[in-house]
Amino acid sequence: MRLLFLGDVVGRSGRKIVTDELPRLIKTWKLDFVALNGENAAAGFGITEAIYEEFIEAGADVITLGNHSWDQREAMVFIERAPHLLRPLNYPNGTPGRGSVIAPAKNGARVYVANLMGRVFMDPLDDPFAVIDRDLAGVPLGQGCDAIIVDMHCEATSEKQAMGHYLDGRASVVVGTHTHVPSADTRVLSGGTAFMTDVGMCGDYDSVIGMVKDEPMRRFLTKMASGRFEAATGPALMSGLAVETDDKTGLATKAAPVRIGTGLTETRPEFW
Repeated sequence: MRLLFLGDVVGRSGRKIVTDELPRLIKTWKLDFVALNGENAAAGFGITEAIYEEFIEAGADVITLGNHSWDQREAMVFIERAPHLLRPLNYPNGTPGRGSVIAPAKNGARVYVANLMGRVFMDPLDDPFAVIDRDLAGVPLGQGCDAIIVDMHCEATSEKQAMGHYLDGRASVVVGTHTHVPSADTRVLSGGTAFMTDVGMCGDYDSVIGMVKDEPMRRFLTKMASGRFEAATGPALMSGLAVETDDKTGLATKAAPVRIGTGLTETRPEFW
């Protein structure tokens, strides 16, 4: 199976490159399943129903979120009628929406996707390791589903890597999101799980993690805020992870970073 995970989509620039490029990539790379993180899609903060539908129409099969899940208040309501939109699985009981889903791939396979949020330098949520253990017990790879994708949304690289190793051999793909800078450690772990500490962002890289540079720089220099953060609107780059899995085991056989657009050196999977 051919899987693509796209990193945090930031603002209008990020949305445009995803909706422009994704339909073509699905066709030319013969992608079976696409997931993306959309928690910064609405001007850098949260997601709206219209944007969710825009991503689905472009070919995304599942959209994950993170600590900005509720920045757009409408998300608390429309997430209940958006079956392929995920907020972190380890949010407290009673939180609207769902943290995992089994979604059909374009080839008819069953793909389990989970959205987790880390706890280091972030909100003190439930233990993501224990929560994913409980959820995966009901959908073992190769039995309950044909592929497993886990989005580990957190600050600390150590926490992301720990989750990758913890799920090695039990998941097809474990990717880190949230820090918006693609890491150089793309690999298939010893147990067969494709891993990348952070897949980067889909957005304008002439920025501070997707935001117009002036305000974050001012806050670093003066420790004072003079306005709101605004998503940068220049030419964008689309960052992600391409993975090929074994149809019999559901484990990864190949993995490669994807960078298409402006801002960083482009790279595409040679095996497609």
